[in-house]
Amino acid sequence: MARLVSVNVGLPRDVKWKDRSVHTGIWKKPVKGRCWVGRNNLAGDGQGDLQGHGGPNRAVLVYQTESYQHWQTLLGRYNLEFGQFGENFTVDGLSDADVCIGDQYQIGDALFEVTQPRVTCYRVGMRLEEPRMPALMTSSGRPGFYLRVLKEGSVGAGDEIRKVGEAPQRMTVHAVNALLYSPPHPPDQLERALQIEALSPGWRWSFQEMLDASQRGVAHSNAGLSPSGTIYPVAPGFRSLKVAKLERASTDVVALTLASADGQPLGVAKPGQFVVVRLRPQGDQPLLRSYSLSSNPSASQYRLAVKVSPDSIAGSYLRDGLREGDMLEVSAPRGVFTLNASDRPIILLSAGIGLTPVLAMLHALAAEGVENRVLWLHSARDGQHHPFAQEARDLVKALPNGRMYVVYSRPLASDRLGADYDAVGHFAKDVLESAGVERKAEVYVCGPGRFMDDMTGALGSLGVASDRIHTEAFAGGESLTPGIVGSTRRKPHVPESDTGVGPLVYFSRSGISAHWDDVAYNSLLELAETCDVPVRWSCRTGVCHNCETGLIEGEIAYDLEPIDSPPKGNVLICCAQPRGNIVVDA
Repeated sequence: MARLVSVNVGLPRDVKWKDRSVHTGIWKKPVKGRCWVGRNNLAGDGQGDLQGHGGPNRAVLVYQTESYQHWQTLLGRYNLEFGQFGENFTVDGLSDADVCIGDQYQIGDALFEVTQPRVTCYRVGMRLEEPRMPALMTSSGRPGFYLRVLKEGSVGAGDEIRKVGEAPQRMTVHAVNALLYSPPHPPDQLERALQIEALSPGWRWSFQEMLDASQRGVAHSNAGLSPSGTIYPVAPGFRSLKVAKLERASTDVVALTLASADGQPLGVAKPGQFVVVRLRPQGDQPLLRSYSLSSNPSASQYRLAVKVSPDSIAGSYLRDGLREGDMLEVSAPRGVFTLNASDRPIILLSAGIGLTPVLAMLHALAAEGVENRVLWLHSARDGQHHPFAQEARDLVKALPNGRMYVVYSRPLASDRLGADYDAVGHFAKDVLESAGVERKAEVYVCGPGRFMDDMTGALGSLGVASDRIHTEAFAGGESLTPGIVGSTRRKPHVPESDTGVGPLVYFSRSGISAHWDDVAYNSLLELAETCDVPVRWSCRTGVCHNCETGLIEGEIAYDLEPIDSPPKGNVLICCAQPRGNIVVDA
């Protein structure tokens, strides 16, 4: 019979790590005597990151003595103490290969149910001073698992563990863990896992995403792991395109129509995607900029719309330095800010040059003649700073159920209320409400960072679910740095320690480049962090795919091979190193 060997608790604290401070509860110590187990926690226990740990579905973390023995032998670490893997219950028995999701156990006075495998992150590597641990634990099939508390009670070291129930669908912790992280991901097994009522909501969401992607035939890397798992992979590299047309779209916006120079068709973009353009306004040193496509998806041409600010080198070059017939280096279309197939109402919400990707969406909706209710809300300074105004109105009128609502912050005397614009001011909750925003709509938001933050908050307060609010950022995206405290976001920059030699790494979205140094950096992630490029990560060992991004040009190699490699055209920057000059979408 299985037995509870040690009960371990610990409250979150700040721990120094890589010149940063991490708030974590992974430091656990054995409890003397008995311990009360509540619905969310053991007495005296806590978690530093409640997004990834803790709560009713992850109240108790279990790890096995046999896994301790495995790691002692593999790592040559014979001084491991119970609780060192961050577990609450160290148990003899209950191996991940035998325990099934939905199994129920009586321990002491309390009753528990198995809900999911443990999700390993970088903090277990911190605790064991072995950065590879997340990958090692996941690939070995020894993650441990979480318990839900069905009946509160007291437990103590030495208590017997009695199995008192099990789920009809028998899938072990080991099998469920492998189904998410390790290829292949058979659809029939995904369907089996989704039938387990006890499976925690997060894992259920992941498996449903994977199953949906499989049924649609979408070549995602791993749609179940993270938002970056929905990156559409495209072949890296640039292609020379001819400037077929140059025109002013407004006072400060220039529009460029690009066409194939060799007669070969272009890759058809999804509505809302962007391309990366490599410019050489000052000789050999290139500038890389990302611009959304603003016309109907086409295999014959792309249209870019670029805002030209007074201090914009790239914008000024595109407006003043190019002529029709000139050539530009352009990547294949990429990006995840794209229309979802849905029968819900659709709201396109933009400000300034943020109209470009939603204008492409509007073109696609009009071309398809969708009967969904479509509302485009746009904010501009005035009529002279409102590009494609008439084009947008014509597209909205072509929709069976289309409507447009425009606000100008400082309308000109020549701007006509009720014709050119509908209200003076800016979008806020009350304006969105009066404009007819529906809480069940799919909403696509693009504009300056503050605008998107404000609109996301306003939409949420109106009852729009967060998973139906889709945003696109012009510069670097939103960071994910779990547990890091006291950090301030700085503008991306070239590091002071840049040696000026070695392969160049271009971070296209952030608009900077830096030289790779094999001595200073172990991964592209570490270089990005040094440059204050916004990054997303959790495991830092090629497991979670949070760091997955587009590889726009160049080749990489992995220092630590990912468990589930991304498709060609994508890269896991947490464990990748450049092989020559590269361009990444970060």
